[in-house]
Amino acid sequence: MVTLSIEPLTKQAFAPFGDVVETEGNTPLSINQGYAQRFNGLANIDVAAEGGQVNISWFVASVRPAPIAIRLMERHPLGSQMFMPLNGADWLVVVCMDPAISASYRAFAARGHQGVNYARNCWHHPLLVLKDASAFLVVDRKGDGANLEEHWLSEQLQLGVQSAAS
Repeated sequence: MVTLSIEPLTKQAFAPFGDVVETEGNTPLSINQGYAQRFNGLANIDVAAEGGQVNISWFVASVRPAPIAIRLMERHPLGSQMFMPLNGADWLVVVCMDPAISASYRAFAARGHQGVNYARNCWHHPLLVLKDASAFLVVDRKGDGANLEEHWLSEQLQLGVQSAAS
């Protein structure tokens, strides 16, 4: 069994897998007579393959039993998939380059104000939350075509609790 160390979610570390969706480091536009700020271009929403359209959903996730067993990875070959937490709770992100190679796995600790946009074909674990009833805004693809591939792991991975930052 392999234990994954959890590292902080940063734009640089996550770049091979997609976008970190956050306002930090972005210059806002003042809108609504100065009563609001707008942050543009936070993620590359890629859903147009084979006539796909943008789909906006609301997910509510539950905490999985600890230690978290990583047994399934999935990817979406026809579009990106963005998750943005709505309750401010921290959460976890697990991705890999190749689900058959345990050394390609990465685990990230996402802060409650950080979302991720998994790039098209990025292998990722389904939603992992640290607080029950965690709500997320999800932007992904709807339309015809096979846009979900699942890979069940033959070797179980266990997600560790030791952070790279500690």
